[in-house]
Formats: sequence, structure tokens, C-alpha cells
Amino acid sequence: MARGKIQIKRIENSTNRQVTYSKRRNGLFKKANELTVLCDARVSIIMFSTSGKLHEYISPSTTTKQVFDQYQKTLGVDIWSSQYEKMQETLKKLKEANMNLRREIRKRMGECLNDMSFEDLRGLEQDMDTALNVIRERKNRVIANQIVTSTKKLRNVEEVHRNLLHEYQEQEMKIHTMA
Repeated sequence: MARGKIQIKRIENSTNRQVTYSKRRNGLFKKANELTVLCDARVSIIMFSTSGKLHEYISPSTTTKQVFDQYQKTLGVDIWSSQYEKMQETLKKLKEANMNLRREIRKRMGECLNDMSFEDLRGLEQDMDTALNVIRERKNRVIANQIVTSTKKLRNVEEVHRNLLHEYQEQEMKIHTMA
């Protein structure tokens, strides 16, 4: 007795949906395998479940890369070329930025100064003075913070010392009064 046709719509119950996905995935992979064996077809199926888990079938005689390469060749398109071009452009910009930063570092280290004009040298000197002032201010803040911290520690030590001295004197008085 044959089963009736079911209406194709989204299964609302997540457990039933997952069970159906698993069964139909296995059936699809079985059909792909039969197609590969019977017709010597190269088949690649890539599926992602709702949980994001990857499921794939690839004919035993091929690889996924070979199937994609043949697909691109047949359509006359290169899926990766635009991405490759973007990556090359980004690489070019990064190399240029790196080169500029290295040049700037060499200038600040005092190298390659002969190639600089008087105005460039004056600008570099001003930049160095500004950087030196920033460093000096930061150093002074660090020193001031260390002084404050050391002063607090010293006060704490003095307080502990006074307390210990007071306790010692009280103990001495107790000993003298008992004697």
C-alpha cells in the first residue's frame, strides 16, 4: 500500500524537523551514490543543518575542489577572482602603509636625514619635541603617582610602628606594675 503525498511545508516541531532532515539527507546521499555508481557521474552535495553542522557527499572518484573547478570552467566564471583581487588590493595598501611607517621610523631614529628638506627637518624636530614633551609629562605623572604611593606606604608603616611601640610600652608598664 503506497503512502499518500505529503504537503511540502516547514515542519514546526523541531524534533520532527531534525528527524525528517536526517532521513531525507540520508536518502539524498543514497540517491547521489546510486547516480555515481550507475551513471559514473561526479556528484558533490554540501548541506548545513539548522544547527550549522556540515554534511557532505562527494563521489569517491573526485574531490570537492575538482567539482568546483569544473563548475567554474563550465560556466566560464571564477568564483574566487573578485575576492582574490580585493585581497591583492588590501595587501598592496598594507605594504604601502608598512613602507611609510618604516620610513617614518627611520626618520625618527635619525636615519635618512640627508634626503629631507629644511622644512621637513623642522617639522620632524617639532614632532620630536612634541613627543618628548608627552613622554616627559607621562614620566612625571608616573613619578608623582609613585611618590603618592610611597608616601601612603610610609604613613602606614609609621602607623604600624607607633601602634607596636604603644603596645610595647603598655606591656612594659604591666610588667613593672606586677613586679
